[in-house]
Amino acid sequence: MIGLIVASAAIALGLLAWDNPMPITDEGFWLIAQLRMKNLVVIAIVALCQAFATVAFQTVTNNRIITPSIMGFESLYVAIQTGAMYFFGVTAIVDLKGLVPFTVQLLLMVGLSLALYGWLLSGRYGNIAIMLLIGVVIGGGLGSIATFMQRTLTPSEFDVLAARLFGSVSNSDSSYLPVSIPLCLFACAAIYLSSARLNVLALGRETTSNLGLGHRFEMMKILFFVSILMAVSVSMIGPMIFLGFLVAMLAYQFSDTYDHKYVLPMAALLGFVVLGGAYFIMKNLFYAEGVVSIIIEVIGGGAFLFVIMRKGRL
Repeated sequence: MIGLIVASAAIALGLLAWDNPMPITDEGFWLIAQLRMKNLVVIAIVALCQAFATVAFQTVTNNRIITPSIMGFESLYVAIQTGAMYFFGVTAIVDLKGLVPFTVQLLLMVGLSLALYGWLLSGRYGNIAIMLLIGVVIGGGLGSIATFMQRTLTPSEFDVLAARLFGSVSNSDSSYLPVSIPLCLFACAAIYLSSARLNVLALGRETTSNLGLGHRFEMMKILFFVSILMAVSVSMIGPMIFLGFLVAMLAYQFSDTYDHKYVLPMAALLGFVVLGGAYFIMKNLFYAEGVVSIIIEVIGGGAFLFVIMRKGRL
């Protein structure tokens, strides 16, 4: 963890100071660094959201190979962006940027997820496996509708839309921060304070109930915070499907414990190192910061295969 803290500090300093023409003692250096601070804050928020949401979601579902993306957050984002382009043209993509559209998109994502959780997990026959399957079906349906609308767009419209559908730090807006920062910190703090309860939830429904903990209530509470974190992350920068899975998997490997008090901060630090490092390399060395999500998915897939083949377990 100390190594990850040092790496995170080095990446943060690199993002602020790399290619800065002014010396660090000059006031101009800090003016330029202040302009770059927005991207640094966005990277930190997305890393926190993806890490905490994925670790908590895997715990309550008792499955280490899925992520909250299975519930269709990314598909809903793609459908909203594509629908705006399809019905209202290129100007709608510009109009969707701003605090009000961002807040509406957040409320829509959280509201739909809570409706899904409340419907499928309440009642006598609440089943999380059915909830996951319905999430897959809804995500696939939204993806198919978005694909149909995309095929009717002109090439120029599709190019503009495609730039928004890749997870990229450049998709964010500084006006989002007054809403996203408090929501992110609130949900992350709530999940971290529930670390001991997450440790019990990881033992399964029957053991949790035998130990005196309300399994369904605790599960729905954690899923509520997960939906907030995923909605913030997706609404800020777009789909980043593999990041959460990668950092959660590596967090368990590096910490070598099941105690969420250690796994959660480890995952958050890994998320910042992976996302910030990829953004720094692609932006300053290859001048292609827009493909950060693609690089993360390629590296994440390779790391997943390496761990499985080397250790034989997640």
